Amino acid sequence: MPSRTEAVLLHIRDNIAFARQIVGERSAVDFEHDRIAFYAATRCLEIISEACRRLPEGLTARHPTIDWRSIRAAGNIYRHEYEGVEERIVWTTVRDFLGDLDAAITTELVRLEQEL
Repeated sequence: MPSRTEAVLLHIRDNIAFARQIVGERSAVDFEHDRIAFYAATRCLEIISEACRRLPEGLTARHPTIDWRSIRAAGNIYRHEYEGVEERIVWTTVRDFLGDLDAAITTELVRLEQEL
């Protein structure tokens, strides 16, 4: 059974992969017109945001180039200001801004595996 931290890291990793799969090779215009894809990708980003809130401070401190505060805060927008979430921003976030987070999560999963 994975540790709590490992489970959180896996949730982040899996939702990054799922968001990328949802967006896929769609153009921004195609994504803007696909409500199901928009909702699904937004939900992935919401889960990523919430999961990042659950990471230990020491882990996030090892990755100072990641804007943890913004990632965590984004969930509030997805949940409470949902009417203002723009399709283009979700599309851009998934396409252009999850790479560094994905790399940090992968690094931490490898680190946990090596500790076993």
